[in-house]
Amino acid sequence: MVTLIVATTIDPASIGPASALLAMPGWHPGPPIQDVPSFVNRDVRLLKHDSSIVREDHLDMRWEDTTGETVDEVIFLSKHTAASNRPALTVHPIGVPHLTEGDQLPVGGKPAWAAPPNPRIGPWFRLLKSIADSQNLTPEFEVTLEATHHGPVTNAPTMFVEIGSTEEYWKRQDAAQAIALLVWEGLGLGGGDAVGDWSRNCCQQKILLGIGGGHYVPRHMDIVRKDGVWVGHLIAGYSLPMEDPGPSKSQSNLEVGGTWKQAIRVAFDTTRAAFPQGEVLAHLDNKSFKGWQRNAIVGFLAEQNIKVGKPSDFC
Repeated sequence: MVTLIVATTIDPASIGPASALLAMPGWHPGPPIQDVPSFVNRDVRLLKHDSSIVREDHLDMRWEDTTGETVDEVIFLSKHTAASNRPALTVHPIGVPHLTEGDQLPVGGKPAWAAPPNPRIGPWFRLLKSIADSQNLTPEFEVTLEATHHGPVTNAPTMFVEIGSTEEYWKRQDAAQAIALLVWEGLGLGGGDAVGDWSRNCCQQKILLGIGGGHYVPRHMDIVRKDGVWVGHLIAGYSLPMEDPGPSKSQSNLEVGGTWKQAIRVAFDTTRAAFPQGEVLAHLDNKSFKGWQRNAIVGFLAEQNIKVGKPSDFC
């Protein structure tokens, strides 16, 4: 079982951390896959391709087909963009679970799909905050989670680690070094214990499935900041399309159209797959929903036997 790290040479926020990581001890060349070079360090494999980070699908399966090694998880290094242009270091799961056949896929993925969320997301978010603090990157850089979004398609548990939000910051060597250190320490490449290894911590623990809120999921993130909290998919309001039923919205047992049910079901199933023996609990950003939306979601969760958790349930 190996960890696959993916970087692209066309993105400075991707190749910068990858180069800083490869400058650390223990790396040697590995086998190429379809002309994509690789590097090996213990049970970690790093790929450097020349394409869009969200368009190179099935890299985990392609690695397995080429080498015979099973990919246990995938970690992508990438840039982050935001309208605010605020410098940021971010971590997030990937997928477009709300889209359907015929929808455009401007940032990769495939309809009704989400990758299993990498169990390291919560622990690495906290580790990244600690590293950023120790390297004096905060408060200039915000350390934040992001909601589930974009591709590429993978089957193994996956996460993105990103530097944002403009070219000035994508090229920052101190930010690149912080991300490299996150991967180095987080995977135990320096000889210490790896961080966020679910297989060592899987005794009936609870996992937060975030539903609702904005892209930076502040109410879910407030919980994940606390030590010991595990997090799966984080489905923002924009990934929960709900058709306004108009005057009938006050009725009980209202049928609300849209692909929101699909998004929740895909997010729950893939989160559960990523955390065997764990208990996945939905956490709702209640203030982000109108009353009829909240009632519809709570009713659907009950129908699906998906339990709803309070903040105290995860700590």
